[in-house]
Amino acid sequence: MFGFEVGHIYKRRSDIHGQFGGQQQGGISTPKSHPVVLAFTGSAGTQHGYEDGWSDDGVFQYFGEGQTGAMTFTGGNKAIRDHLENGKELLLFEKVRRDGSVRFMGCFTCIGFEFREAPDTDGKARQAIVFHLLPQTDFIEVSVEDEPLPSTFSELRKRAFQNGEEAQPGSSVETKQKAFKRSVSVKLYALERAGGICERCSQPAPFQTSSGKPYLEVHHITRLSDGGPDRPDRVAAICPNCHRAAHYSSDNLNINQQLLEKVRQKEASLGDV
Repeated sequence: MFGFEVGHIYKRRSDIHGQFGGQQQGGISTPKSHPVVLAFTGSAGTQHGYEDGWSDDGVFQYFGEGQTGAMTFTGGNKAIRDHLENGKELLLFEKVRRDGSVRFMGCFTCIGFEFREAPDTDGKARQAIVFHLLPQTDFIEVSVEDEPLPSTFSELRKRAFQNGEEAQPGSSVETKQKAFKRSVSVKLYALERAGGICERCSQPAPFQTSSGKPYLEVHHITRLSDGGPDRPDRVAAICPNCHRAAHYSSDNLNINQQLLEKVRQKEASLGDV
C-alpha cells in the first residue's frame, strides 16, 4: 500500500510526509495532492484525553482531533468521516519512538463513529468523537455468493445506495455489522447491474461459478486498494483480465477514468434511486 508494509517502521517526516506532504504535526494529516488521509495513534495522546485502541470485536477506536472543548467535524475529523465519499485511503500509523518513527498498521475504513465524554488537555469534560476503524483486509473475506437478493433490481439498487449512506453514530458492534452489510449490498448490486457482462470490455463473464452465476470481480474504481465498502456508483463488475489491468497496467489511471465514466453513464440511464 503506497510502498508501506504492515508492521514495518518508517520515519514520519521523511518516509511519509516526504512522499505525501501534509501536516507534519498532530494526529491527522490531510495531504492536498494525494488521495490519502494519514492518521497517527500512540500512547502520548492520553495526556489530551485520547484513548485509542482495539475493541473486543476487532474495531479500532480512534479519537478525533481537538485538544480543548468539544470535538467537531472540521479539519481532520471531517476528512476521516468523509474519506470514502471523497475517494481517499485512510492509512493508520502507530508512534513507536520519540524520534518520529511510526509503525504502519494498514489501510482502514471508517465504518462509523460515536460521541463519548472524555477529558480535554485541561482535564475538563468535553464531547469527544471516537471513530470506528476497520482494517480493509476484513472486507476481503465478505462473500456475496450465498446472500439473498431482493425480489427486484430496483429494490437491490435502493438497498445498495441506502447502505452506502454516511456512517452514523452507534456501537462498534453495530457499525461493524452495518459495514459488512453495506459491503455485501454494494457488491451484489454491481454484479446484478453488470448482468454477466464485463462493465469495461463488454465481454461475457469468462465462466460460471459453482452456483451457476457469471463470474465477475467487483472493482473499486476511485480507490487505490480493493477491499472496502464504497459508493455503488464508484464500483464496477469486471472480468479478471480487466481487473488486473485496472490495478497493474501502465495505463491504469486512464482505464479507471474511462470505467468511472461508463458507470456514471449507466447509473444516469437508470435514473434516481
